[in-house]
Amino acid sequence: MTSVLIIDDNVSFCRTMSRKMSKTGDFSVTSVHSLREGIEEACSKDYDVVFLDVMMPDGNGLEALPDIKSSPGGPEVIIITGKGEKEGASIAINSGAWDYVQKGSSLESLMLPLTRALQYRNEKLEKQNTVSLKREGIVGSSPEITACLDMVARAAGGASNVIIQGETGTGKELFAMAIHENSARKDNNFVVLDCTAVPEKLLESTLFGHVKGAFTGADRDRKGVVEQADQGTLFLDEIGELPLSFQKAFLRVLQEKRFRPVGSSKERESDFRVVAATNRDLGAMAELGQFRKDLLFRLNTFVINIPPLRERKQDIKELAAHYIEKICEKSGSDYKGYAAEFLEALMSFDWPGNVRELVHALEHAVTLAGSQSRLYSYQLPPEIRIKIAQTSLKPTSKKAPLPEEEFTELPSFRQWREAGMDRLEVDYLTRLMNKTGGNMDMAEQISGTSRSRLYKLLKKHSLGK
Repeated sequence: MTSVLIIDDNVSFCRTMSRKMSKTGDFSVTSVHSLREGIEEACSKDYDVVFLDVMMPDGNGLEALPDIKSSPGGPEVIIITGKGEKEGASIAINSGAWDYVQKGSSLESLMLPLTRALQYRNEKLEKQNTVSLKREGIVGSSPEITACLDMVARAAGGASNVIIQGETGTGKELFAMAIHENSARKDNNFVVLDCTAVPEKLLESTLFGHVKGAFTGADRDRKGVVEQADQGTLFLDEIGELPLSFQKAFLRVLQEKRFRPVGSSKERESDFRVVAATNRDLGAMAELGQFRKDLLFRLNTFVINIPPLRERKQDIKELAAHYIEKICEKSGSDYKGYAAEFLEALMSFDWPGNVRELVHALEHAVTLAGSQSRLYSYQLPPEIRIKIAQTSLKPTSKKAPLPEEEFTELPSFRQWREAGMDRLEVDYLTRLMNKTGGNMDMAEQISGTSRSRLYKLLKKHSLGK
């Protein structure tokens, strides 16, 4: 029997949806009418699908989406809203929602995404039972990284081009390699080209190769990366830096799988798959005329968004243990443990350079520790220690204004309620952080709220730990 949870404060809507599902198929439907109840219910039972309303009495459903997605059943979440907003749709889809549906639609149109989500879920579970994903170098077990690995598995099983988006240092090349290693092309070349490292005048030769005598210094034939990647994968790192003047030529090669080496009169063929990575917004660049729309459409078949480390801090402990071991092994020193305050320092930092910056910090700490068997926060790079100290000096007594202080005229009930809720959240978080001294393990245990949710609330109200 399929288990469905509806989180919506409209009791009539919940009853209507429950009756519709009961008539349509073998469904077990549970309805709750607040976000708090919804999160508790999702964590208490393995649900297959969750219908989640946006505007709830005790908060915004989109903020609860990560907690519900990471609940034990790992349900597919369909966002339902009475007021369709483009920004809300963007947030929902990027946060892993299956669909974003307006309530004004017919019941049949609400049942369609449910049917498709269940089909997808069943196929995904079948694959999980038969496939063991190769993920060398990808460390972490947070819901955010697990969702990315699910996308890697889906991309590896297909043949379409892939774009991997993420900030610098998030490990985009590792994910590209994982797609290749789990695909039908795994026994052939994985060829890397950093688009920022090749001068424009050498780009054609680098991509397509050249024949002997094509230009001064071309003393022999040379294969370009397109030919090297025949039957394999071509990884184009920082594709957003590919010169606009060259994009049309590359688009043709991508479409036709045919190219001409510099100085040659004959075309050659190469059956390659492109996995591209970028830390830029290619859609915005295309709108500004800085990236060809037709090339973007050709590449944009399958997109994977890698979350920054600050959004998956649950993985930091696992990452630290993994890389400390690798660093010690490489330097020939004994494995080093770490003090509790060392991990607390790592957890309190936002890591703008992501995993790459974390690794550099660990290398610094291991080197500075010398023969010591444990690492301490004192051994982290000074610039990181300074930022951690500055963050800890932020006042924790900030109070949200009372509703009557915030409005000069009587506002709507919803505005009044939201202002009051903000004040309650600030008051509780201030007391919680003072009581725990910023210890997030203790704060998580006392509050009964996930760590990711606590970080989001602290950030929302600009409260330093």
